[in-house]
Amino acid sequence: MEIIQTLSLMLGSSWASGINLYATILMLGGMGATGSINLPSALDILQNPLVLIAAGVMYVVEFFADKIPGVDSLWDGIHTFIRIPAGAMMASAASGGLDMGSAGEFAALLLGGGLTATTHATKAGSRALMNTTPEPFTNWTASVTEDASVFTGVWAALHHPYWFLGALGLFILLLIWLLPKIWRGIKTIFGFIFKLFGAKETDPERG
Repeated sequence: MEIIQTLSLMLGSSWASGINLYATILMLGGMGATGSINLPSALDILQNPLVLIAAGVMYVVEFFADKIPGVDSLWDGIHTFIRIPAGAMMASAASGGLDMGSAGEFAALLLGGGLTATTHATKAGSRALMNTTPEPFTNWTASVTEDASVFTGVWAALHHPYWFLGALGLFILLLIWLLPKIWRGIKTIFGFIFKLFGAKETDPERG
């Protein structure tokens, strides 16, 4: 694979894993198994039928869990310990096409993990803010949009790497602006909850 194609695969797989890991595995493994793309040998495991079946089952579970307010945040919390390591390992495995040795694979591991953590934090944080509203439609819209962006993004990373890398650069700039706002919103929510429960505990009417 050419350098740009390999870099796009590295960053694309780690970016998408932070949003929906199972959709990423299905997209990469499915395209590799059908011969649409040639994956690096270290990623051949994604083409294994058992891996694809397992990813498909988990994708269906996440498809429904991701659309229930509260459940989606619990799911995201659990997947903090799944998406980030998986995204890092996929980036490291994809970097084998650059022939940079173990040092290059370790650098790709850190870069991929960092990017996966960033997209995961953005998704989880924005969902936590959405869950402050009682209606479910915002979650449904966000979930469908996220899934579509993963499938579209991974396809673009594999077939139009220059376009994908340019879009990813703009996405990272957007995150630099957006993440502090999400974090402030989450702090405000938790601050309100702590005050609410604190007020109840010290309420003189309750003795």
